[in-house]
Amino acid sequence: MRSIELFSGAGGLALGLEGAGFDTAALFERDADACATLRANRPQWNVVKGDVQNVDFSAYGPVAFVAGGPPCQPFSMGGKARGQQDHRDMFPEAVRAVRVLRPQAFMFENVRGLLRPAFRGYVEYIRLQLMHPEFPVSCNVDWETNFRRLERHHTQRERTGELTYRVTINLANAADYGVPQQRHRVFFVGFRHDVDAGWSFPRRTHTRDDLLRAKHVTGSYWWEHGIQQPRQLSASKQARKIQQLAEAELFSLGDRWRTVRDALAGLIEPTVDNVDSNHRLQLGARPYPGHTGSPIDEPAKALKAGDHGVPGGENMLRYVDGACRYFSIRESARLQTFPDDYRFFGSWTEAMRQLGNAVPVELARVVAASIRAKLQAHVPRPLQSTG
Repeated sequence: MRSIELFSGAGGLALGLEGAGFDTAALFERDADACATLRANRPQWNVVKGDVQNVDFSAYGPVAFVAGGPPCQPFSMGGKARGQQDHRDMFPEAVRAVRVLRPQAFMFENVRGLLRPAFRGYVEYIRLQLMHPEFPVSCNVDWETNFRRLERHHTQRERTGELTYRVTINLANAADYGVPQQRHRVFFVGFRHDVDAGWSFPRRTHTRDDLLRAKHVTGSYWWEHGIQQPRQLSASKQARKIQQLAEAELFSLGDRWRTVRDALAGLIEPTVDNVDSNHRLQLGARPYPGHTGSPIDEPAKALKAGDHGVPGGENMLRYVDGACRYFSIRESARLQTFPDDYRFFGSWTEAMRQLGNAVPVELARVVAASIRAKLQAHVPRPLQSTG
């Protein structure tokens, strides 16, 4: 089942699609270091370097699936949040790819900040464009005017022959799907109108309650790591929650959240002179209020790319005694569920930026696999072009 991916970055989403069984026809990325990473790890992939705005998508069809992660900086809580006024807003290119390629389904992901009230109108505008990708958006008026035009079009009952999609917007925490990181992502998922998919976002498979139970009720978490169970927590909301779990059933049918300690199991401590450039220790980590690193026995905080280097707090490991250091590239890759044989190119800062921008591989795989399963169950009739 052929697919293409826009804004591929270091390949987190691409690996997820690969794991879900999609055959990638092309990946589009403009960053040279990210392209080097993609090509070195998957020589068989057709990596197209350049600005996606200049791509003739018709040369890469037909495809069943289009995916991508438009740049998140316009909507990130850590950025300037200029949204649709930011030149890096590439959702119009995602819509263009759907319009040209007419896939059976698509998936576009972005940061949770996209769902802030300030962007509510623009998010609905994006959704309606993806629902009606052939609607002629005018370049001579502002997006609000186009939005009103599109709303009127959407309410019309007669749209014979128009290419349309059923689109849902879904918010997911990667930790709920086995990723050792609390990373919240928004997914726009659409199925073409002739694909009766009946799709819904995958149910979560891992829970915080099960991690609390394993750590503070059964003690199985510490046993797995060969560590003596620490004392119970002092009176707090979490302590009360633990007591409730202790009074309920001891075991759950679900899996627990994975922690930093889980992710780093089997790796030696990084050193400044490690021959493996992806597992060298970067000096200079300094915690400060609000930036205190990721506790080793919790899922990591969301890794960040940063506009000017690597932010300290999000990309640091905090040990039980409070000591902190930066995660190595390899450790960060594990937190993003990349395989250990996957290497990252560029300087430490550039490699960490690639990782901070990536979609967790396992989260991408779970969502893509659920979409592919629906597409396999339905064989749509060929659509006639209206162009």
